[in-house]
Parts: sequence; C-alpha cells; structure tokens
Amino acid sequence: MTNTSRRVRTGMSADSTRVLIVGTYGGGGVHQYVEEQHRRLSDRVSVSSYDMEMAPAGSGVGWFVYSVLLALWAAIRFPFRRRPDLVHVHTSHRFSFYRSSFYVLFAAYVWNRPVVVHVHGSSFDEFVTTESRVLARYQSLVFDASERVVVLSAYWRDVVSTRTDEESIHVLPNAVEPSSYDPEFEVDLPRLVFVSNMIERKGVAELVEAIDRLESTVDRPFEVHFAGKGPLSSSVSDLADAHENVIYHGYVSEERKRELLSEGSIYVLPTYAEGLPIAMLEGMAGGNAIVSTDVGSIPEVIDDEHGRLVEPGDVDELHDALQSLVESPERVEQMGRQNRTQIEEQYSWEEITDELLEVYSRELPELRAHRADRSTDAAV
Repeated sequence: MTNTSRRVRTGMSADSTRVLIVGTYGGGGVHQYVEEQHRRLSDRVSVSSYDMEMAPAGSGVGWFVYSVLLALWAAIRFPFRRRPDLVHVHTSHRFSFYRSSFYVLFAAYVWNRPVVVHVHGSSFDEFVTTESRVLARYQSLVFDASERVVVLSAYWRDVVSTRTDEESIHVLPNAVEPSSYDPEFEVDLPRLVFVSNMIERKGVAELVEAIDRLESTVDRPFEVHFAGKGPLSSSVSDLADAHENVIYHGYVSEERKRELLSEGSIYVLPTYAEGLPIAMLEGMAGGNAIVSTDVGSIPEVIDDEHGRLVEPGDVDELHDALQSLVESPERVEQMGRQNRTQIEEQYSWEEITDELLEVYSRELPELRAHRADRSTDAAV
C-alpha cells in the first residue's frame, strides 16, 4: 500500500536527485547486482551505496553472533548519513529481511523518503508462507512502508502480493551485460558447464552422479567443466580424477568465468531453490542451452525452445535431459542462439536500467520531468 502523503518534497533539479542503494557486499548474486546497478545509474542520477555488512560464509553460534554484531554496527552508523531523495533497499529471506527492514522503516518514517524494496532470495516464498501471525504482520508492515516493491518475476509477484497491495509491486528481472560474453555457437564438441557455489542447494551431488552415469550412456565425446568452491568441492574433484573429460577449475575469476560460459554449449544448474539466477542468465548470454529445474522464476524463462527443466533432486531426469542435448548438437546450437537473443532483448542491463529509472520517476517528480524532457529532445 503506497503512502505518498507522508512525504514532503522540496524543489530540486533532476541532476541533483540523490538515490541511495542499500545492500550487502559479501559476494554472490546480490553483491554483483548492487555493484552493477550503482555503475549503471551513476551517469543518470547522483547515486551512492551503503553496506549493511555481511559476515563471510560460515555457521555456528559464534558466526551468528558476529553476523548480528556487524549488522547492528552498520545500522547504528546509518542515521548519520546525508538524507537522500530515494532509498533502494535490497533484501532476501530470514536474517536478510530482518536486517534490511530497519533501513526500510527508518528511511520511510524518520527520513520521510520514498523507499523501493527489491526482493531477492531463493527461499523467499517459504519465508512468506509462515504460520506466525506476528511475522506475517511484520512482513506486511515493511512492504507497506515502501512505495514500490520490486520482484524478479510474475511468480514472485504472486508470492509477495500475499503481504502487500499488488499495485505497489513491480516486476523487474535480473540483468546481465551481453557484450561481456563472446559465444561460440557451433557445437563440434558439446561442453557442459557448471559455474556456481559447490553447495547442496545447487544440486551438485545430483549433477556429479548424472555425469558419472553419462560417461557410460553417451557414445559421442563431450566435456564437462566445473568452476566454484564450497563444501562439495571434493566430490567434483573426485569426479574429475575419474574421468579425463571432466575438468574442475576450482574458484575462477570473473574473466575466466565468462570465458568458460562463452566456450560452453550447455549450462547446467540443477538447483533446489532460486529467485531468478544471474548465473543462468550469464549462461544464456554465453550462448548456452540451459538444463535446470522448475523452481522459482526459472520456468518463466526456460521452456523447450531454450533448454530442459527437471524436478530438483531427480538424478534420472537430469541424466536424461543431459543425454538428449549432448546427442543433439544442432538443437543445442539453436537453443544457444535463441537464449543469447533473449538476453539481448529482455535481460540486458541497458533495458533494465531504463525500467529502473522509470520506477524511480514515479516517486520523484523532478526525475519524471527530466526524463520527459530527454524524450522530447531525442524526438526533436
């Protein structure tokens, strides 16, 4: 439910419009998104970022206490910043939501500024379907304090609409930069690529088993490239030791990741839970067919023209999907070309940045007027 009546606006030029992005910089897809969002907006509005602080990956009581203390210290420092014109807060489920809710409520009710909440998170749907009335009301309180709630797809719009007015929800998918990838569409030697964290949620164990079976069921040569680190790295390393055509690269740089995706022909992500995975969009930008699971927003992007979807945890389905594509190189090439085109037309940062500014302009009259002037100038 929007609350524009609570804001008191003063006259200012569009060039002086100040947008504050609140997020975390501890790695992962959200970190990557926030950095790119800042870069893309910097020549359009005055933009700054604030780090809510995120502890390195870990577990246990000590790690949790450290995470809470970091979050508290960041929250204590926040009110002493210069007040912006609009605050864009990135959030996810569980602890991330509780941490980010402070920034939403403070910006809305103390700074009296419009807030855009941007929902990420693989398990936000489970977080929202809570039996706790207190938590449900708190979720609604946070969303209703926001002028706009940005979600990644129609699926997540339906999820979040159980906690706030659907009219305040705006669907804006994740984005990648197509020009960062140079696809090799021809599939002389099928190359399967997995670039992600080596954790249980990403379906690493199932992929290792499916690849091991694939070695004895496919006659034509193929390669498999794994990149990333995590608790299940050893199982991937063992698979690579057992098969010459399986290569485990370990942790790789952004540049090397893009090379692997551009050289690949089939990107595999047998995940158990996702929002709209940036890694999958990157695989599409690299000209890959996609093999993934029917969770989160993935079915809204991938159909039979773009790849294959399987049930999470189903090794048989995963094996069969991989086999069908490895044995159909012409089909894989066609899918890769379609995926690259789809990224360029629907998921490029150029398109998404324009739409994001449109979201802001609904709340900032001076930015809306500036965009109208630019459109008029362009037409002339």
